Amino acid sequence: MIRSCVECGESYNDKSLEKQRSGGLIVHCPECSNETEIKYAGVQSSDGKANQATILKFKSEQDKASYMRFWQNNSGMNKGKSCQLGSHLSTTPKIDFQTVVDFVPSNHKGKL
Repeated sequence: MIRSCVECGESYNDKSLEKQRSGGLIVHCPECSNETEIKYAGVQSSDGKANQATILKFKSEQDKASYMRFWQNNSGMNKGKSCQLGSHLSTTPKIDFQTVVDFVPSNHKGKL
């Protein structure tokens, strides 16, 4: 669909690959679309009946993708209980991130 940018007035196709890659609001053309959103990722770990959920904030999409590759490899995602076996475990990448929310569950007695 052809739209007019509310910032510069240029016409653009909001379904184009260029617009999809640039992100931003749909009313802005690809040149005016500045993606300023903070990149978040949610990860979880489970042990028995309880699981822990953590939401992390990254500075860039590349940092987020690198951390998620590390986490998926070391957490055993799609591997089952064999994730701790073997030499496939990688070291933690040097990435700057912050923990936004950290939920640590407890059992019915209030113990961790």
